Order: sequence, then structure tokens, then C-alpha cells
Amino acid sequence: MINLNANERIDDLNIKGYRIIQNPDLFCFGMDAVLLSGFTKVKPGQRVLDMGTGTGVIPILLEAKTKGREFIGLEIQEFSYDMACRSVALNGLEEKVHIVKGDIKNASEIFGKASFDVVTCNPPYMNDMHGLKNPDLPKAIARHEVLCTLEDVCRQAGELLRVGGSFHMVHKPFRLAEIFTRLQQYGLEPKRMRLVHPYIDKEPNMVLIEAVKGGKSMIKIGPPLIVYKEPKVYTDEIHEIYSV
Repeated sequence: MINLNANERIDDLNIKGYRIIQNPDLFCFGMDAVLLSGFTKVKPGQRVLDMGTGTGVIPILLEAKTKGREFIGLEIQEFSYDMACRSVALNGLEEKVHIVKGDIKNASEIFGKASFDVVTCNPPYMNDMHGLKNPDLPKAIARHEVLCTLEDVCRQAGELLRVGGSFHMVHKPFRLAEIFTRLQQYGLEPKRMRLVHPYIDKEPNMVLIEAVKGGKSMIKIGPPLIVYKEPKVYTDEIHEIYSV
């Protein structure tokens, strides 16, 4: 029996019968996390770390979608860490999915350098120059660079990955120049990218990026990923990502 705290709920992840515990008063995962799980490539037997895992949705989805050996989520906020641990237990995934409480800025000290094949991150998108911070601290931490910066994320990914390992991240297109600079600064070469558009005739509002530790300079730009074909109606590709 998994206990729920006040205002918590259990949501269906629509894959393998997996479910997740969330609290809408604090923070719930969004489409960006689901798209990142669909974009991330994990080969059989690989070890995966999700930095800033929140309630653990990305490790749980990657366990469902891939044949990786071990999936670890790193989370600094106690309430999210606790929900993630209970969600892992709820799905009976304790042997393959592990949640660790800790700071992204110390990730390579916690796990050791060159200890992962794949690292993922859905980081805070905004810095102090981008919009107003949410007065609710948990939501501000998720959306603004309160506890870690883009540079922290790229530096730690570079240290955590083995040579040839891959880093997958979802972010905002308006920071692409900075993203590429930071990735290359820490030995991560951008290799694959897709822009996510809410509608086919609208500007992209998300970008999915894969970078390889020690990779050669060449990037493949995938086709645009369109979310809606009309208001409240997902495209076939979005339906596929949610259900695979």
C-alpha cells in the first residue's frame, strides 16, 4: 500500500500500466518531460541518469520504453524526492529505478566521473533576465535558474558521461546560442536536434537536443515536431510518443 499525502493524486502514464504520484499544488510534469523521454535514445544495458528528476517521470518512462540496465533520478527538493521514491515503489521498479536526493551541482561527486552512458535533463528554462519568477518557490525552482544554471547542467553532464556517451536535454529555442556554447565548453558536441512547434504555422517553443561526449562536429536537424493539428487535438506523432 502506497500512502498519499494531502493534495496528492495518482496519474496514469499510459504505458505498461505505470502510474505516478503528483501534487498539483506543488508541481506536475509537463509535455516537455514526455517529449524528452521519446527523444532520448538508450541502448540495451546502458546506465542512465536524469538530473533534476522531479517526481521521477523521465526515469520511469525510459524504463518502460527502453532496455537500459539502470535508471537513476537525482532530485534536490525533499517533497519531489519523496513522491518519486513512492512512484517507483508504486510501479514495483525498485530493482531498476533508483531515486537519489542531491544537488545537480554535485552530481559528479555523488556518482563519480564517467559513470553513465546516458544523461538526461529537463532543466529550468529561465535565468534572471527571462520573465518574472513564480512566488511559489517549488515552481520557481523548476522554471527559473534558482538552484542551478545551464552551465551547471552542461558541466555536470560532461563530467558524468563516459566518452561516447550522450546527453539529452529539452530547453527553449531562444537560448540555443548559449546552449551550444556551454555544451561545447564542456566537451559535449551537439549531434541531433528537433524544434517543437505548438502548431505547424507557429514559432517553436521547445527544442530537443542530443550531444555526445567527445563527438565530432556535425549536427543532424530532424523534422519539426508539431504538437497540435487543431486546438486540443494532438498530432499523430504526439499520440505515438505518449503511447509508446
